[in-house]
Amino acid sequence: MWRCRKISIQASVIRVDCLNPCRSELAREGIPGAPLRLHKLLQRTEMRLSRFFTDTPLSLGDHELPEAQAHYISRVLRMGEGDAVQLFDGSGQEFSGTLLEVGKKRVTVQLTDSFAGQAESPLHIHLGQGLSRGERMDWAIQKATELGVNAITPIFSDRCEVRLKDERADKRLLHWRQVAISACEQCGRSTVPVIHPPLLLADWLKQTEADLKLVLHPVAEPMISHAKPSSLAFLIGPEGGLTDNEVATAQDAGYHAARLGPRVLRTETAPVVALSVAQQLWGDF
Repeated sequence: MWRCRKISIQASVIRVDCLNPCRSELAREGIPGAPLRLHKLLQRTEMRLSRFFTDTPLSLGDHELPEAQAHYISRVLRMGEGDAVQLFDGSGQEFSGTLLEVGKKRVTVQLTDSFAGQAESPLHIHLGQGLSRGERMDWAIQKATELGVNAITPIFSDRCEVRLKDERADKRLLHWRQVAISACEQCGRSTVPVIHPPLLLADWLKQTEADLKLVLHPVAEPMISHAKPSSLAFLIGPEGGLTDNEVATAQDAGYHAARLGPRVLRTETAPVVALSVAQQLWGDF
């Protein structure tokens, strides 16, 4: 049975310093053994730097993080002074540095380097997503963010069963924005998609501008038939889909009907597939 004498854990690397001495001795004698293979594997096992978003414009120097982030860093992640971090403020720049002070309610980071983010697609995408219940909407926003969307507008349509008014609508908007921020922290994006307040379908059709505007429909031409755009608007229906009249209204407003294969996709699956295809055809895949 193998034993590890010491395991060193850093912010970016996990390293096993010493394996079972008998096995290590065999490796030094030139006898093939699992510890040598394990050591090589562990050398390649790197943990990504922790990334955090802040609403405060960033610059090089010392910055105090908000109390909620301080709690998360100190009590949840158990990070300590000297650990490496990356911050971004949504401007497209990334900032790297180290933790200077770590307390339960106060964390200070020293930013020593800045560089342009590398995870933004050249294809500008605005997603009009039919409102759906609970986790389905969260899933759609999270995955759309990971796939490079620039803006998301929740859409009220005929078959939409979600009703949002006043304070509840404001709370959902803040929640969706946090979903997008968390997705950016995870996927490496340095620009957070704009989450617009929900709109009626008719208002979305009037306000949205793009080189290519597509409405998903199970009986239509495939997306590949369109020329490469620099900006794209996607309209995706809610649970139950868009009505024939809504699709026709979208087409009258300049939208082209497009299909994603012969199968009917769930409302939260459709943006994942559509955005993946768009990035493959015209973006950065």
